Amino acid sequence: MNPPAPSDARARLNAIVKAYDVRGIVGEGLTEESVEAFGAAFVDEVEAAGERVVVGHDMRDSSPVFAEAFARGATRRGADVVAIGLCSTDQSYFASGSMGAPAAMFTASHNPAAYNGIKFSRAGAQGISLDTGLAAIRDRAGDYLEQGIADAPVSGSIVHVDVLADYAAYLRSLVNLSAVRPMKIVVDAGNGMGGLTVPAVLGDAAGLPALPFEIVPLYFELDGTFPNHEANPLEPANLVDLQRAVVEHGADLGLAFDGDADRCFVVDERGGAVNPSAVAAIVALREIERVRAAGEDDVSVIHNLITSRFVPETIEEAGATPVRTRVGHSLIKDQMRLTGAVFGGEHSAHYYFRDFWGADNGMLAAMHVLAEFGAQGGLLSTLAARFTPYALSGEINSTVTDVPAAYTRIVEAFTGRADFDEFDGLTVEGITDESEPFWWFNVRPSNTEPLLRLNVEGADAATMAAIRDEVLALIRG
Repeated sequence: MNPPAPSDARARLNAIVKAYDVRGIVGEGLTEESVEAFGAAFVDEVEAAGERVVVGHDMRDSSPVFAEAFARGATRRGADVVAIGLCSTDQSYFASGSMGAPAAMFTASHNPAAYNGIKFSRAGAQGISLDTGLAAIRDRAGDYLEQGIADAPVSGSIVHVDVLADYAAYLRSLVNLSAVRPMKIVVDAGNGMGGLTVPAVLGDAAGLPALPFEIVPLYFELDGTFPNHEANPLEPANLVDLQRAVVEHGADLGLAFDGDADRCFVVDERGGAVNPSAVAAIVALREIERVRAAGEDDVSVIHNLITSRFVPETIEEAGATPVRTRVGHSLIKDQMRLTGAVFGGEHSAHYYFRDFWGADNGMLAAMHVLAEFGAQGGLLSTLAARFTPYALSGEINSTVTDVPAAYTRIVEAFTGRADFDEFDGLTVEGITDESEPFWWFNVRPSNTEPLLRLNVEGADAATMAAIRDEVLALIRG
């Protein structure tokens, strides 16, 4: 007997609840009514009746309204809401970690203006995924939409708190930038929340001492319609303005943040994009050296399986243990907590820090790069080249309707030439000897679209390109 079809309300919730967050088009599945239900359901799931719940939001037009609706639902179920207002996602993690309270952040990150969403955290900035509570939140919210929200015996309160100055001071306490050489830095905030956090952390807007930086701002105006370009620096087209401005201003480097400012991308003095794996290796080395100097002997660092091979090599050479993980935001936050890793790096420019409750923080990663680069002479392109010895393709997406058939073609073509690993998607590593250049690639299906994602790395550009082109031909049939 087939299970009953979900109601319209539940079907709409099912469509917007993703693996790690809620994400959807405003006015469709994501409405004030559904958000209020999410607020009530979240309080139930994290057992926050009588406790504090942090609620923050980005600069999208719908975000303040949704944050208020969520607070209504949360207080109806007895939680006391700490409304932190406009903030970056990593600011919401700071509030969750420093207050020891669960949190909800309203943002659709880098998605276009028509979208919004919710990123949930348990107390201490601990991630929530479908497997660790998000499915239960979705199902409870569905109950409330169908049956109405039952008010708790004692309703909660709402208090408004500004955490920006404390957030900025905390980041400054983790990375000392006061002694670096003077630098000119172009920052593209993409009309996202970096326009709020950069002046506070790298400038003196939060009342902190000035740093030796000349900041050249691009698109610092908070505008959820993204009038200049999408706030998604992972797409090369969205880096063009920053790259041009770095060269025009004769800057030492450029930084680009996504819409909720939890990811940061780096551009060198020539306008060249610094690979996120290079940033991960630089930060990993600094964090390993820091904790080993403090007396830690057993140090581990997380990297997902599609970062450059140079990342685990750097970790091992520094005397630490690399821990390979699958791709995924909440998954890596969980692994940070389970392993006690000092740092974690992803290919997508998410960087995780033990000293930041295991959560990701693009600003903190940028500060590490500034500290490393600012403590030496030379050019950023030279430093980046040292940490990018191999050739990477970057992520290439292909529309594929029959993923198993594509996998079969790949396995048949590379059997006898490579080893296979299905830890996350399909990873294929060439069987080579010392006279042959190494190569590997990974193909992973998208969770939400009929896409296969390909990442290739080779010892040199020619090797990488040859494997890339061969695999793409197999994927696309």
